[in-house]
Amino acid sequence: MSSRRGWREDGVFFEHNSPCRDSDRHRHCDGRWRGVISLGFDADGRRIRRKVSGKTKAVVQDRLKALHSDVETGVRAQPNYTVRRAAGDWLAQGLHGRSPKTIKKNENVLTPILATIGGKRLRELTADDVHQALAAMALRYSSAAVAMGHNALTRAILHAEARDLVRRNVAMLVDTPKGQTGRPSKSLSLEQASALLAAVEGTRMHAYIALCLATGIRTEEARALRWEHVDFGDPVANPPAPASAAVWRSVRAHGDTKTEKSRRTLALPDMAVNALWAHKERQARERAAAGLTRSERDLVFSTRTGAALDAANVRREFKAACKAAISARTGHHGNCVTHSCH
Repeated sequence: MSSRRGWREDGVFFEHNSPCRDSDRHRHCDGRWRGVISLGFDADGRRIRRKVSGKTKAVVQDRLKALHSDVETGVRAQPNYTVRRAAGDWLAQGLHGRSPKTIKKNENVLTPILATIGGKRLRELTADDVHQALAAMALRYSSAAVAMGHNALTRAILHAEARDLVRRNVAMLVDTPKGQTGRPSKSLSLEQASALLAAVEGTRMHAYIALCLATGIRTEEARALRWEHVDFGDPVANPPAPASAAVWRSVRAHGDTKTEKSRRTLALPDMAVNALWAHKERQARERAAAGLTRSERDLVFSTRTGAALDAANVRREFKAACKAAISARTGHHGNCVTHSCH
């Protein structure tokens, strides 16, 4: 009678689903090869075993070798820990503090990838599997979407790697394939930008649009900008002090900018300086007429009562500015062009 398997000893056997037809090699038997490694006992005295399976004995032996390697390197992935579960864990635990919109965006770009490899065991995932999933995504999605999907998958596997659930991040070994041509650019042409600035001259949106066009500041950063962060500079000083705006905050969750590198100081060209100066004087007159004191937040762009603008406020005013620009160019009222209203 054979003794029980000792520490780190392997066992390979065939598990039948029907009567055995080939007792030597099981080539014609209905079932599956199984492999098991013994890892001692737990605190309750129960044997700890890790198992693998495959269609052939050779496959099981290879998987047992990989299992030994996992044990030696401290990887403790569950046998059925799939790519889909790893992605779900990352979305639930690895994006702490991110907005629901950011989490949903990552979930959306992962969906087409998981449709291809979501059911694969994470520890058995190969770089070729990732490449095929990204290639399939590239047939239907833009290059930008494929890049975001690849980045999300890499971060999801990295999250699992940090928890000792996988040995290496195979997604980092794959280049991002080129996807389909994206949507046409919504950027304004020089002619359109000039027409827009002319149309809003003297209005409350002039400074906002001038600042955005001149610096590329994000809308969530512009809406959080305070006067204390705007330096009009001193051109007659020696040396001259250039005008600038310190972008340190935004209206995103927790008031942080999109990334740490987004905290920056932007140089202000004369167009933006002149528009901001006129806007500040107009804002002071409006507040004085309404009997309002200086707001604690002292926002550069706010409602007439000093409250913060939201995205809907900006979209509404910007659409009106677009229509005014079109009307001035064509001589009649018309609908705002799509790319100018976003």
